[in-house]
Amino acid sequence: MGLTTRTVAELVAARWGDHRPGLWCEERLLTLHEVAAGAAARAALLADLLPPDAVRHVGVLLDNTEEFPLWLGAAALAGAAVAGINPTRRGPELARDILHTECPVLVTERARLPLLAGLELPGVRLLVTDDEEYAALLAPYADAVPDPSRATPADRMLLYFTSGSTGAPKAAICSQGRLAAAGQALVRQFGVRADDVHYICMPMFHGNAVIADWAPALAAGAGVALRRRFSASGFLADVRRYRATYFTYVGRAVQYVLATEERADDRDNPLRTGFGTEAGAVDAAAFERRFGVRLVEGYGSSEGGAAIQWAPGTPAGAVGPATPGLVVLDPATERECPPAVLDAAGRLLNGEQAIGELVNRGPNPFEGYWRNPAAEAERRRGGAYWTGDLFYRDGAGYLYFAGRTDDRIRVDGENLAAAMIENIVARYPGAAAVAVYGVPDPVTGDQVMATVAGSFDPADFAEFLAAQPDLGTKMAPRFVRVVGRMPVTATNKIHRALLRREGYACADPVWWRPPGEPGYRRLTCEDAEGPLASAKGPSSVRRQGLEPRTR
Repeated sequence: MGLTTRTVAELVAARWGDHRPGLWCEERLLTLHEVAAGAAARAALLADLLPPDAVRHVGVLLDNTEEFPLWLGAAALAGAAVAGINPTRRGPELARDILHTECPVLVTERARLPLLAGLELPGVRLLVTDDEEYAALLAPYADAVPDPSRATPADRMLLYFTSGSTGAPKAAICSQGRLAAAGQALVRQFGVRADDVHYICMPMFHGNAVIADWAPALAAGAGVALRRRFSASGFLADVRRYRATYFTYVGRAVQYVLATEERADDRDNPLRTGFGTEAGAVDAAAFERRFGVRLVEGYGSSEGGAAIQWAPGTPAGAVGPATPGLVVLDPATERECPPAVLDAAGRLLNGEQAIGELVNRGPNPFEGYWRNPAAEAERRRGGAYWTGDLFYRDGAGYLYFAGRTDDRIRVDGENLAAAMIENIVARYPGAAAVAVYGVPDPVTGDQVMATVAGSFDPADFAEFLAAQPDLGTKMAPRFVRVVGRMPVTATNKIHRALLRREGYACADPVWWRPPGEPGYRRLTCEDAEGPLASAKGPSSVRRQGLEPRTR
């Protein structure tokens, strides 16, 4: 089947009769034919389980087991949608996600049943994949043959929750047509072959693993190897075991792999490509040096409304060239921001004017949010798609990521790019992971704060910052929080909302650079209750991480 298939159901059915190895999960191996047959059996079961008037959604609350891709294929064949349920959610929040997506059927496993205990889930039928009742339910459908004729490109295929920093997560919609097209586009971009193996170690309830990893493998007829949950220590062993050639990553996953002990044979692996986001230039270079594998960093709005692809000639630090329709706008005036002015060291000289929100004025595949018109209207304004992400554009048209809109830092009236500062601080030899964000200041508006995981010496850090040629005068962090391990979300992204919320009133050690002083010293209770109290209020200060008041 060529790369013009219009539905995911057709891609699933195309593997019928293909007896090559297709799906590895721990000790179990299924052929591509067995994957198609398993999807067909589950599609037939689902058709009988869904009431005639029910919304055609099925919730999936699973680790990355073989059942997850089988139910993706089943939903495609049945013209239904999979709602990926985040297992790190708890209690009322978890119940809200299941009920909001209106899932008459919820597929789970015994290990996840304690999460559901005591939840009110009216009208939701549980299917527990590792019990005898489930096997008995599937048995009558063992001879089902995949029939893609019931699916159309417009059918909802995925409901995947985006991790907003405020309010309840929003369920973005992805149709069969969009997912099939995305998979086929990635096959062309990366030259995916039928003899490749895609290693899926990111959680499949998130759009990254399904759209960027599973879909291109399905489109090319390539194999898929699953890791139940991401493991940095198990990464290279899995890659070798399954002969994996491609993987995707999000957030801190690459840093965790780099933190494992180096071996002389690290380059002895079959990987060709890693594709993802937020690894950072320092870690991407370190990964290529160590494993011989180039990481391709891209940008894609979670909802699909805008994308930027790296291209040859892209300057260091840039994501890629702006395609027609992509512009950087001032959210207040909705006017296009002027190009960035960069000095010889790459330092942004006009952040106040150049940093704005990335907006797609051209055609885009954003398909909305499930039952959330207010959030949808926020994305669609003035006939354009607003990403919620900050960028700046240089004179040649290349785009640079500056952070999320929640990451906006404004010091003394100047907009600063959190992502740029983060990339600079990541060069610090002791830093295993870095996050940069703003904390409120009653005089300057914001102050720059960094959280650093790893070793930290205040004098060395101050000397390091002074030596960075692209660090602007207002970019040096006023506060540095030192943690043993960076807090992350379920998808391995840094939990920035938590860091911003806690600020310097946290349980970890915090170092700060008082106004007019060149170096850093330990933040004390006296500092927090004195010169800094007006910014957060003394009652908000948690003393565990602060040194005692000086006597």
